[in-house]
Formats: sequence, C-alpha cells, structure tokens
Amino acid sequence: MKTVTFRNGRTVPALGMGTWNMGDSSVRRSDEIDSLRLGVEVGLRVIDTAEMYGDGRSESLVGEAISDIRDDVFLVSKVLPSNASYDSVLRSCRRTLKRLDTDWLDMYLLHWRGTTPLEETIRAFKTLEADGMIRGWGVSNFDVSDMEELKAASDECQVNQILYSLEHRGTEFDLLAYNQKASAVTMAYSPLGQGGDLLQNPVLKEIAQRYETDLGPAQPAQIALAWVMRQENVLAIPKAGTPDHLLANVASQAISLTEEDLKILDNAFPPPSSKVSLAVI
Repeated sequence: MKTVTFRNGRTVPALGMGTWNMGDSSVRRSDEIDSLRLGVEVGLRVIDTAEMYGDGRSESLVGEAISDIRDDVFLVSKVLPSNASYDSVLRSCRRTLKRLDTDWLDMYLLHWRGTTPLEETIRAFKTLEADGMIRGWGVSNFDVSDMEELKAASDECQVNQILYSLEHRGTEFDLLAYNQKASAVTMAYSPLGQGGDLLQNPVLKEIAQRYETDLGPAQPAQIALAWVMRQENVLAIPKAGTPDHLLANVASQAISLTEEDLKILDNAFPPPSSKVSLAVI
C-alpha cells in the first residue's frame, strides 16, 4: 500500500476516505457508517470531514462510525474561513471535537482563504496544538501565492487539500511541486470528478478493459483513482457511500498505469502548459 509522510513524521496510506455529503440522509446513514468502518478495517486510516459538511452532520456521522476505533483513524477536519479568527477557531474546534466524540484531531485545516489574517489563524492552531486538541494543521484550496504568503507567516503547514483529478490538472503546472518542496502533503479531494461525467469518458473505459482487480474487471473510476495516486506526495480522499464502493476504491491501489496509458490520458485530458487558477468546488 503506497503511503505519504507528513512533516511531523506520521505516515498514512495514500488512499483515504472523504465524507462530503455524508450524514445528510437517514436512508443512507447505515451504509455510510459501514463504509467508513470497513475502510478502517482494510487499512485506510485517513478520514476527512469538515464543520461545513451538512452543518456538522458529517462530523457527527464520522464520530458514530469510529466511536470504538478512534485510535486506528487519522482524523482530519476543517474550519470555515468565517470562523478563522483566534477565538472562533478555538470555539469551532471544540464543537468539532464534540460532534466527533473525540479528544483530538490528527490534522485541522483552514477550509479556504477568508479575510482573517493568516497569522491570527495560525496562532489559534498553535494554541490547539499546545493544548493537545490537534496534532498538526494545514490548509485547503490554497494556490501557490497563498502558500507563499503562508510560508512567510509559518513554516509548519503540513497539508494543502485541493481539487485534483483528470478533469482538473491545473495544479500540475506549479502547485503540486510547490507543496512537495514545502513538505506539505497534497490531499486530493473529488479525485473521481463530480456528477459522474468523467467516469463515462470512453478513454477511461478503454483503459479499464486492460486491467483486472481482485474484484474482477477494472472500472473507469479505478483508473481515474490510480491516475491520481501515481503522484508522489498525494493522498487521495474519494468518498464511498457504500461498502462495495469502498472496496472498489481499495482495489484501485493494485493498478499501475503504464507509460502508454499515461500518454493516452494526456491526450484525452491535456496537462497545463501555463499557469491555471486553482479550481475549487
């Protein structure tokens, strides 16, 4: 299983679990909890959530799912920029910990840039670290200029969580390399795209026909996920709302795309030739 290592020395699998839109449906709740628990059981330690997701419902669902396996989970959550002032960060973190029913977060991220000075948010993160409520901090949706400004304020950022998939390759021009140089793990959210359009692409379907997994013939989603995870220093966090979907994501780890596959994908989804503004969803 491929891994990534944070600057604090923690090593985790390069495939984790996202939870965007989880916890919003009582009908899906059981499957979502089962999926998260199965993921931890098969070795996917990272679970990513945020106070914004379902106005806290995602965090509550995660808390229920990991109530008896907390020590096996590398838990990440995010604070909204509207709560990025010193006092608000502390309050938000306490609310997040209560919903997650845990005493600490392994990583706490600023969800995106707001109007609060970065120095103030960082000061709050450091207070939370000193108090044992978080074990590291980072950011989300920061482009190179944002990361440069952040570095001027502190050299302790451990994560930059960004949109990265075959549909959104702009970060390959400069941001992925910058994150690696800054010793910040890139967490790739929505690596399988949104709405399913990406997974209907005929090129992905063609490449999938060349591979077998433990679950049978490869699927386009597994090719798209294997493509994201080919990168060093990248931790992919696709959402899996059912155990079957979770196992399909896990099986993608066994797929090693060839140089020919990568060239075909480059033709279908061209890499950037110049600076591209950071895509955000």
